[in-house]
Amino acid sequence: MTFGTLKGGLLAAAALGAMVAQAQAQDISACLITKTDTNPFFVKMKEGAVAKAGELGVGLKTYAGKFEGDNESQVQAIETCIADQAKGILIVPTDSSGIVDSVKRARDAGLLVIALDTPLEPADAADATLATDNFEAGRLIGEWAKGTLGDAAADARIAFLDLLPSQPTVDVLRDQGFMTGFGIETNNVGVIGDEDDPRIVGHDITNGTEEGGRTAMENLLQQDPMINVVYTINEPSAAGAYEALKSLGRESDVTIVSVDGGCPGVTNVSEGVIGATSQQYPLLMASMGIEAIKAFADTGELPAKTEGKEFTDTGVTLITDKPVEGVESIDSAEGLEKCWG
Repeated sequence: MTFGTLKGGLLAAAALGAMVAQAQAQDISACLITKTDTNPFFVKMKEGAVAKAGELGVGLKTYAGKFEGDNESQVQAIETCIADQAKGILIVPTDSSGIVDSVKRARDAGLLVIALDTPLEPADAADATLATDNFEAGRLIGEWAKGTLGDAAADARIAFLDLLPSQPTVDVLRDQGFMTGFGIETNNVGVIGDEDDPRIVGHDITNGTEEGGRTAMENLLQQDPMINVVYTINEPSAAGAYEALKSLGRESDVTIVSVDGGCPGVTNVSEGVIGATSQQYPLLMASMGIEAIKAFADTGELPAKTEGKEFTDTGVTLITDKPVEGVESIDSAEGLEKCWG
């Protein structure tokens, strides 16, 4: 055999090996199903999933509801993923209990199903959950608000700007966490709106949007124009609440807290629109989800739960430029460096 023939054979073998490896990688396919494709939180999540899938050679298809609360589109997406014989599904459920039957069908078909951000109800309806500790996210902003008001917290007038009438788990956990941090006694920890603390003016629905936040704030101000603390499910709704307060000249004497920690929201902290927000890491959630599907395909391994918790905690950090003693936080400048990584 001549050197040229040997060299040619080695190159051909190497090329064939590369083609086989690529084909094997593409045999691993995954689906990402988010609530919408317009909310910046889910845009960042998709970005993380696409980047990690490209890095690992995983085929990825993405789906989203047409609007917040669009469970039917998520059901249809799961059926498509089953038909496509995907290896796994990453889903941010818009209806954490209403989607469970569809998730069961996917798991029965052999797909790995991982909930991102919002646990299913019950949580073990999914194979795993990668999420912010949403109760802790709420507790941090509740404790910060209480510390900021000081003695005046005893007479606070609090508005709750929630997500959806269906009360998905993420909605309930953040609400209950805020109440616990603020020192409000909760009744049924799995329900929003059954509290009897006189400081609570009421709850209203925002659909997680700025327009929804503005309308909900206007509704609650009609019930009590002296509201001075506003809890919001996310930063778009917080921005809407601020606009409603600003139209009445009350933007400087009401404390607004939120959860998300996106770059626009952290900017709103620096500008005084939001007093404090709990920062989540959706890009990390999604990239870890793709890694988990790849690991499951290769070894059958499931993501490890965080010690002491029934899910994999992807972290949460309080962002504020007005720190409260005893409540760990970072400022908005550092928050902007970390936003949604």
